[in-house]
Amino acid sequence: MTTARTLFAEGMRDHLAPALRTMGFTGWRHTFALPDEEHWALLGVELGTADDRVVRYTVNLGLTRKSAWAADRPGRAVRPDPNAVTGLESWHTRIGRLLPVGGDVWWQITPGPRWAVAVQDTVAAVRHYGLPELLRRLEAASGGTERYLGPEELVDVNAALRLADVAPIRRTELTDRVLRLYGDWSPADRVAREVLRGAATGFLSVGDTRFGAVGCRDTAGRHLWSFGG
Repeated sequence: MTTARTLFAEGMRDHLAPALRTMGFTGWRHTFALPDEEHWALLGVELGTADDRVVRYTVNLGLTRKSAWAADRPGRAVRPDPNAVTGLESWHTRIGRLLPVGGDVWWQITPGPRWAVAVQDTVAAVRHYGLPELLRRLEAASGGTERYLGPEELVDVNAALRLADVAPIRRTELTDRVLRLYGDWSPADRVAREVLRGAATGFLSVGDTRFGAVGCRDTAGRHLWSFGG
């Protein structure tokens, strides 16, 4: 029977790494980064137990200013290790603290027909919780971004989206007089586009002078649609 370590290596190489790259990350093995000129925005896979019978692992996320990392540190690694806290991070967390459970989460791979379920769950956790928070932290650290509505203030509009079978708005931000909506949408989803057009009309009708247009992006931060302006 194939060992847990072999299955883990296969899961990282053939499933997790390609999924992370579609989200905008670069890297390989256990360390990945979002491209940014000023910050190291990192994701790391941390191993716990690792033998032939079981592999336990979790995911860490971190943000470190590149200038702080490079200053007066000859011989230091090119970039930080997201699995090791150095004190230079502006933000660092395990992904479990971003999930609804609110605590450490360790995935487990064991030999058997359902070994890949853990990897699939990891991809979903990064896509829906880890990446949005890392992007939010990165944008806030880079300046020019303001939080607009919190989750509790999106309850009504998200209820309307769900009635139309459209994924909810995960977060909103104000940048350069544009209200940005982030969610699990795709450019080919015409229903989502039209329903979100209606939501955008509602946001614009409020008359908030801080923005004159509404933009929709997926959870990886890729632009989908613009309304108004």
